[in-house]
Amino acid sequence: MTKLEQELTAMLEPAVEALGFELLGLEFVQAGRHSTLRVYIEHENGITVDNCADVSRQVSAILDVEDPITNEYDLEVSSPGVDRPLFKQAHYEKAQGEEVRVRTKLPQDGRRNFKGDLVAISSDMITISVDGAEHFIMLSNIERANIIAKF
Repeated sequence: MTKLEQELTAMLEPAVEALGFELLGLEFVQAGRHSTLRVYIEHENGITVDNCADVSRQVSAILDVEDPITNEYDLEVSSPGVDRPLFKQAHYEKAQGEEVRVRTKLPQDGRRNFKGDLVAISSDMITISVDGAEHFIMLSNIERANIIAKF
């Protein structure tokens, strides 16, 4: 998670929780002049479009006042979906045994992309089994991770 994403999480999490939702995490994807801030929320009863709209209004108001992002961006609020992104250690713990896709910030074992079974989680590292070989990845080196949906 980038420094900006950490700041945004700290800024927005209390407001999202006050509305009765969990802020799973967020992503700020820079794409020149058209960046996107994605906010993922969850609730034990699921997420509706109206829930997303309510959170979007609240988050938008906070961002308008605080103005932490200097360039133009689009705000998206959504449920995590079937390919649930993993942000926190607790998310990895819940996903243990699932097939996951992980992209690292820095190359590891000669690669940055891993697809395999999440077999173990420690306080600062995950173990992923890819084609019978285990790879140990520091949580701090993970750029993006998500569960691979099975149908």
